[in-house]
Amino acid sequence: MAGIKERVSQVDMETYGPLLALIVLVVVSSFASPYFLKWRNITNVLRQISYTGTIALGMTFVIISGGIDLSVGSMTAFVGGVVVIMVNYFGGGLLAILVAILVGLLMGAAAGAFNGLIITKGKVAPFIVTLGTWGMFRSLTLYISGAGEFRSTSNLFPQLGMGYFLRIPIPVWILLGLTVFYSILLNRTKFGRYVCAVGSNERVAEYSAINSQRIKFYTYILTGLNVGITAVLLSSRLNSINPTTAGSGFELDAIAAVIIGGTMLSGGSGSIFGTLIGAVILGIVSNMLNLLGVSPYLQGTVRGLVIIGAVLIQRQRG
Repeated sequence: MAGIKERVSQVDMETYGPLLALIVLVVVSSFASPYFLKWRNITNVLRQISYTGTIALGMTFVIISGGIDLSVGSMTAFVGGVVVIMVNYFGGGLLAILVAILVGLLMGAAAGAFNGLIITKGKVAPFIVTLGTWGMFRSLTLYISGAGEFRSTSNLFPQLGMGYFLRIPIPVWILLGLTVFYSILLNRTKFGRYVCAVGSNERVAEYSAINSQRIKFYTYILTGLNVGITAVLLSSRLNSINPTTAGSGFELDAIAAVIIGGTMLSGGSGSIFGTLIGAVILGIVSNMLNLLGVSPYLQGTVRGLVIIGAVLIQRQRG
């Protein structure tokens, strides 16, 4: 009986632990700064986390399947640069923006497929492959831009990244919609069950007639597609892309959001809503450090401690 209670308690903490941590953080932050609960500050936090949060949703599938993707930050800059080029090339109007969005999504999916193909067909470790493509995508972005900024000449394009609907930024609505969709995909479909099976035990999954390499390949395409969405939103918000700094650190924030949200680095199980909560926690931490005047040079240290703490809690749980 005691064992059953212990297992129930463990499941409850795995499911609701990130949400409880978020609630505590919000309460503490509201007392720490009078500006935290102002609507403008809240929407700014949500807008900021919508970029890495969108990538993190795709990263959740990759990590559950037993992989990792370190290239998403550089990929964001590369795809974002291509999106700006397309907007300018087709004249900057509505049709140009629609074409640019389509090209951005296809480019992101293709870049993810490139990673997945080398990992699954080449039998190379995901860490090595995506570390290599991390440098490759950044280098290509710098080469195409001539180390200068990609600048859009469209006055319409920024309305996508800077626009609001019901006083909430459009990128936040997109993040919430994707969260619902991917939660259903993970928890209610055959593909989601296969992803978890491959991450839990790839050999057993193969014995169960699951094509584990194909499933892994699809997870990288999914992540690349989400990178494409982020690249469109980020380039639209800034109406430009800096080839050096755009997407910098996105890979770490996306992976951190997945881990903080309760997904095990070893794979096998995870939560899409947990990843969303993890992204919000990271956003609030960064926001509070800014509001409290903490040096930006120390903020990476604090985020690193949060990530290490989340991993240590996972090890205790395991």
